[in-house]
Amino acid sequence: MAGTITKLEVQKKNKERVNVFIDGDYALAVTLNVALELKKGQQLSDTEIERLQQQDQRHKAYNRALSYLSFRARSRVEMERYLRGKKYEPDVIADTLARLAEENLLDDAAFAEAWVEDRSRFKPKSASALRYELRQKGLKAADIEEALTDLNEVELAWQALEPKLHQWQRLEEPDFRKKAMGFLGRRGFSYEIVRQAVERGWQRLEEEDR
Repeated sequence: MAGTITKLEVQKKNKERVNVFIDGDYALAVTLNVALELKKGQQLSDTEIERLQQQDQRHKAYNRALSYLSFRARSRVEMERYLRGKKYEPDVIADTLARLAEENLLDDAAFAEAWVEDRSRFKPKSASALRYELRQKGLKAADIEEALTDLNEVELAWQALEPKLHQWQRLEEPDFRKKAMGFLGRRGFSYEIVRQAVERGWQRLEEEDR
């Protein structure tokens, strides 16, 4: 594959990438920044071409990782699984993970804290349910437990139940208790915490009905 660069052509659909032609034939594509270091008539050895290809793969993997992060933060294991699924080589994946961590774009401790905070705000769950979710994300036990340290499950159970009170306000007491206990139970709360939240909810409904 070694030979002479005969043409450098910016791709029509992606102006950030340049096609490299060697001895008249398409050989590979590189980023615009890399292409600026190349020129027509330049000799490329097999080793140099392989280096350019590896460099391009790292660039692609990094950009793909950034796109994956644009939807929400990711744990290190999530990102590794994603890049493996895209068939990148292990060394490319390792370099990409290291670069993301160096740029503070991958931080499992921060990810765990943000996950717990987000769940507490928008979909309150018990510590055991959150612990399970974070384990599924591949987080270490130490990071998980640190994120759960200040969790108040009594208040979380109430935060989960309170928005439902208006929806269930016309239910008879047995039906309300059954629905509320099932709802909170599915969020992973213990029986005692569920009982407290349900009692508080029923008292609220009784007060509003007076």
